Amino acid sequence: MITAANQQREEELITQYVDPDPHGRGPAEARLRDYGTSVWALVAYYLDAVDHDLDRVARDYDVPREAVEAALAYYRRNQALIDARLLLNAWA
Repeated sequence: MITAANQQREEELITQYVDPDPHGRGPAEARLRDYGTSVWALVAYYLDAVDHDLDRVARDYDVPREAVEAALAYYRRNQALIDARLLLNAWA
């Protein structure tokens, strides 16, 4: 269960680290501010490559752990769209 405090923290992380797609293609194309890394790429790596290891994602992408937490919070809010983006990427 997500508490109000957790929701507030997630919102703060998203506001601090996540930018919408500058080309207006939608939530699935959001990126990390100051790093340019796609949220969907971090999520895919987290889910499929490193067995849900936040620290490894942060280390391998050279971003702060909080940025990965922000990407995952954003993913939870936009899961259907980002999952669809991941499926499209898998077929490419």
